Amino acid sequence: MIGKLYLIPTTLGETEPLEVMPLSVKKVVEQIDYYIVENEKSARRFIKKISPKKSQPSLQLMLLDKYAEELETSRYLDVCKEGVNVGLLSEAGVPAIADPGASIVKLAHENNIRVIPLVGPSSIIMAMMSSGMNGQNFAFNGYLPIDKSERKKTIKDLEKLSHDKNQSQIFIETPYRNEKMLTDLKAALSPTTNLCIAADITLPSEYIKTMMIKDWKHQQPDLHKKPAIFIIHK
Repeated sequence: MIGKLYLIPTTLGETEPLEVMPLSVKKVVEQIDYYIVENEKSARRFIKKISPKKSQPSLQLMLLDKYAEELETSRYLDVCKEGVNVGLLSEAGVPAIADPGASIVKLAHENNIRVIPLVGPSSIIMAMMSSGMNGQNFAFNGYLPIDKSERKKTIKDLEKLSHDKNQSQIFIETPYRNEKMLTDLKAALSPTTNLCIAADITLPSEYIKTMMIKDWKHQQPDLHKKPAIFIIHK
């Protein structure tokens, strides 16, 4: 029997896990001792929070961060050949979406290892759900360029794409640059283009608002160091 790869979501902040994900996630965590994680400390903290009685010394964590070598990570699923189940644990939200876990999922498919996604919070999907924009046609664009002129061009290109294809455009920013992003969006976008900002999703400080740019010009929400999703639609 070949082991399975479970895609395990985590919370988007300091929220009680079972407030935002089903009991099935807790049950899977209690059964698995092998994990592929981006950060060992935060992974152990999440596992302890969702399953306080689980033995921490029994955990075997394999790192999948920017320093991980491809040759090393290519062997992370070898234990599945021995019938051992492995959990791919996101740093925040769901694995493999705006997350480095996609390479492990690809590896699982290449080795005929069953991939099982578990239900949990995805800031991208939850922002789209609550934006009032086109949930039938949208695209996630990751981070926009840092260079000011390149960023302005990209914002204008996404606005045009949204108009031409009736497609909502989603992107993110490093939390400490959120307010600069909002300033750039106000300056570059058409007054009638809609902008949704969804910050601190699922947290007590959650903020979700959609307005035209002409209305955002009079608003300056506190987004500093808050994980946020930006969506535009013209």
